[in-house]
Amino acid sequence: MAIAIVLVLLILGTVLFHFLSPWWFTRIASNWGSIDDTISITFWVTGFVFIAVNLFMAYAVFRYRHREGGRAHYEPENKKLEWWLVGLTSLGVIAMLAPGLVVWADFIHVPENAAVFEVTAQQWHWSYRFPGKDGVLGTVNSRFVSDANPFGMNPDDPNGQDDVLISSQEVHLPIGKPIKVLLRSKDVLHDFAVAQFRVKMDMVPGMVPYIWFTPTRTGKFDILCQELCGIGHFTMRGKFVVEEENAYQAWLGGYPTFAQSSTQVAGDAAAGKPLYAVCSACHGLQGEGNPALHAPKLSGQGDWYLKRQLKYYKQGIRGTHDKDVFGKMMAPMAATLVDDAAIGNVVAYIKTLPDQSAPAAAQKSTRDGQHRYVTNCGICHGAKGQGIQAMNAPRLAGMSDWYLVTQLKNFKQRVRGAHPDDKYGDQMALMAATLADDEVTNDLVAYINTLR
Repeated sequence: MAIAIVLVLLILGTVLFHFLSPWWFTRIASNWGSIDDTISITFWVTGFVFIAVNLFMAYAVFRYRHREGGRAHYEPENKKLEWWLVGLTSLGVIAMLAPGLVVWADFIHVPENAAVFEVTAQQWHWSYRFPGKDGVLGTVNSRFVSDANPFGMNPDDPNGQDDVLISSQEVHLPIGKPIKVLLRSKDVLHDFAVAQFRVKMDMVPGMVPYIWFTPTRTGKFDILCQELCGIGHFTMRGKFVVEEENAYQAWLGGYPTFAQSSTQVAGDAAAGKPLYAVCSACHGLQGEGNPALHAPKLSGQGDWYLKRQLKYYKQGIRGTHDKDVFGKMMAPMAATLVDDAAIGNVVAYIKTLPDQSAPAAAQKSTRDGQHRYVTNCGICHGAKGQGIQAMNAPRLAGMSDWYLVTQLKNFKQRVRGAHPDDKYGDQMALMAATLADDEVTNDLVAYINTLR
């Protein structure tokens, strides 16, 4: 009797939880309401079966409970009951599968008037490519991928010269227009998913699968990787911004084409030398850094990274947090570089300075520091701390160790990496959060000091 009552209570509790639960579908933002319908049908079919089976089990427990003198009736076969079970089960399976097949047929047939753009996945960020005025995407190939050509664009394909290349946490789309999304992975398995659009698809290296949808309301929507793609998988995030056509066109026009990216003029070291005079007061004549002035070593650091950080200071992405005292000191210095050409020139001059490793602290690293670096940091920053531009990870080896400690603490406390436009800083903040305390941080940096 008690078991029968428990089964009935289980049914009631499950049904109430289903209808009263705060965890439900996100509000849909595309044309794929039919996907929600197929899920709802599955809920109703499986819910009916769940209730029917458990109620029958409760009835059987109660009806055929043990009684003194009672005897069981042995009936090994009942063809009528078996036919009912086969028929009802078949109807249930059909009810669950048939709508899904119809929706899948729609999902793989893209409207002829759909706009096209491409998403490229890489540990651990997204990049985007839009066709230019010709409306045709150029060809790409993994053999063309390099630091200077991260998208792997074919330089000999005229269709690709006007392709718009976007390496940003955000990608914008116009509302109310069907869009086909080509999916490409540069390294491992990823999965492109936007919950509010009800679309997701695996991204397999060497293949170009696709999805399509029509955004139906404006707003910001999370892009997630839903395939475990490595240690930084949880940091692989992005945003879709759906907006009106005019705003979308204005946003797209702010990014360079492949031709423009390929013809950028290299910095002039001679022109950058007088500009560096402002920097040398703190960072040293040779870019060696000065701990007393809280100025890190610059010489030997990747030019791409120096350019990005100077732009971040100019744009207010760095150096604006109330607790970033020394970042606030750096921001007005970066403002003396009037444009990108000036930034390129001063970085070109820094690149000519002799690369001498900064003096290291006396603390010795333990095996824990080495293990933590190899399993966490080395994947992006390189086994020898050399930095990997393709991973957007700067050089660590031979740089100012006190500065590394300070920045790890800043990331952990969200003094750095909190700005919405600092997408790589946000990833680094999540990684720094794994450092339990100052002792672990110091031990990690002590191991980095051994990398030469």
